[in-house]
Amino acid sequence: MSIAEARLPDPVLLRTFLVVAETRSFTAAARRLGTRQSTVSQQISRLEAHLRRVLFARDTHSVALTPAGTQLLPFARDVLGANLRLAQAATGRTMSGRVRLGVSEDFALSGLADVLAEFTQQHADVEVELDIGLSGLLHQRFDAGALDVIFAKQLRGDSRGRTAWRETLAWVGRDGSRPDPQRPLPLIVYPPPSITRLHAIEALEAAGRSWKVACTSSSVNGLRAAALAGLGYLPHSLRLLPAGLSAVSPEAGLPGLGDIAFVVLVRETAGESAAALAEVLLEGAARLAVLPSATGRVSQGMRGPGA
Repeated sequence: MSIAEARLPDPVLLRTFLVVAETRSFTAAARRLGTRQSTVSQQISRLEAHLRRVLFARDTHSVALTPAGTQLLPFARDVLGANLRLAQAATGRTMSGRVRLGVSEDFALSGLADVLAEFTQQHADVEVELDIGLSGLLHQRFDAGALDVIFAKQLRGDSRGRTAWRETLAWVGRDGSRPDPQRPLPLIVYPPPSITRLHAIEALEAAGRSWKVACTSSSVNGLRAAALAGLGYLPHSLRLLPAGLSAVSPEAGLPGLGDIAFVVLVRETAGESAAALAEVLLEGAARLAVLPSATGRVSQGMRGPGA
């Protein structure tokens, strides 16, 4: 019996499955769901028993979807979406109004359009006002009351927000290129108050490595073009790495950049539409953490999952 033919499981179990699939962590899934890790493990075990399929390959260091888990993903999303629409129809309640959404420039080339389309299909009467920009600026606008929801890099020392995923930043450049250790490292960076720019400069200063800013751009396309032209190197997420760029070899001796977290923040007074949009963004994090390849298919680049 295939997953498509199986009797539908409890939607609560499907939601837990989706969160684990997106976070690749039972601990992170428990935090997002507001429950204990043991509860998440029990719910996944119940779902696997119900479907008679192993959905996750897990060890002490990682959690990954099995082929059966990958097959289940679209069905789980469809079931939960249908449940939501049914509940709205049964109660006669629909959401309306406007939500001011800020999304990091990093996601400009990702599956953002698909995730937002899913939200508008579920809540057709909600208007989404989209602002794509640098994470530092989005945090400033959020704190000033100009945005209701933001999906951006977490500010250092700021514990607010729900984590979509966390990863280690990497130095990247044109495929096959290698920095000259005898010359200042040419940097390709977003302008201030870029979070990854700050990470890069602090790491280089701490290591005593000379550097210079070779190119500044406020768009991910501008950074990619500069890197493809061989103008320099940039700190970047490997999950969101544009085509034609790759991580610099550790043999180059560049200093580590540390971890970065992508988080969703919601204004407490923004209402249920903003809260619903935040949930869709978190549930769609797995699609936001990938870029389409040159063939149009989704490519996740290097596993680990920069404004």
